[in-house]
Amino acid sequence: MFRRGIAAALVPALIIGAAHAADLEAGKKDKAPEAAALADVPFFLFADTQVSYRYQFPTVSPGVQIQRADGSFVSREAPKQILNIAHADAWAYGTNFFSLDILKSGSQFPAGTTNPPGSVGSPAFSDYGNTEAYGLYRGTLSLNALTGTKAFAIPGLVKDVSLAFGFDANSQNDAFGSKKRDIVGGLNFSFDVPAGFLNLSTHVYKEWNRNGFNLQPDRDQSFDAVPEFELVYNFPLTFTGLPLSLTGFNNIVLPKGRGVRNVADFQFNPPRGLEFLSRTNLVLDLGKLIYDQPNKVDVFIGFQYWLNKFGNVETTTFKGTEEKSFLAGFAFHVF
Repeated sequence: MFRRGIAAALVPALIIGAAHAADLEAGKKDKAPEAAALADVPFFLFADTQVSYRYQFPTVSPGVQIQRADGSFVSREAPKQILNIAHADAWAYGTNFFSLDILKSGSQFPAGTTNPPGSVGSPAFSDYGNTEAYGLYRGTLSLNALTGTKAFAIPGLVKDVSLAFGFDANSQNDAFGSKKRDIVGGLNFSFDVPAGFLNLSTHVYKEWNRNGFNLQPDRDQSFDAVPEFELVYNFPLTFTGLPLSLTGFNNIVLPKGRGVRNVADFQFNPPRGLEFLSRTNLVLDLGKLIYDQPNKVDVFIGFQYWLNKFGNVETTTFKGTEEKSFLAGFAFHVF
């Protein structure tokens, strides 16, 4: 149920730099080998670690809703404050990306459990917002680099095709009690664009989770393995005369089933629908603008759209599955 995908934690600028460094290294290999001694080539062609903060509002949560006087339901909304630590690097054969989000919800999304009063985890609900930790890893291995050829490049269309793999893991102290674990594996296509970066990953996606509303001992969920697609991009807006860029991602997860086999739990586990998550950020390199030190300090604003959040499909009595939110924040490149 609770799925964030790569998009919810991704810092595209980090991946951009890693991919760009890999492209530069590939260009060097096309030149005479005597241009650089092997001992002079560092193991990491690119490495960047970033700490960022963003404020996002409004956010929604599936099933968290308000009943109007006429009996209809609407989604309850709450702000979130998110601290992110991310790292990206590129080496001779591929890239690595790590990210950890710490998300603090407003009191509209309380912490607590479905345990009865007096049991472990009581009280059942609190008057403060829940907290979530969400981590992910994505890696690639370049097929061009592994084969020592350009067989996986199509000039003007695709620069490289890579093996892609990774995982997500989270924990959240709300009534649902999400403990998501997923793995992904497939191919990554690096498109040949005039400037910036455009990558598409096609994965097989398999998720395990926990649903605190299910009857014990049937709270563990195991979803079907389904196709998943991740599109990440970064385009410099040089025509503005400012160090601006447009970065973002789109993430699609096909319907992954109910996650449970016990008929008694079906009411809390309807069939999941196609999930679509999109975020677009306008990023200003403040360090370059003010004191000519690029890739040090960024500020950004953005918009996020989430359809069928965590795969949940909205009905007349079940809201909180479609999110349209704005965000703003800043980032420091620390290493």
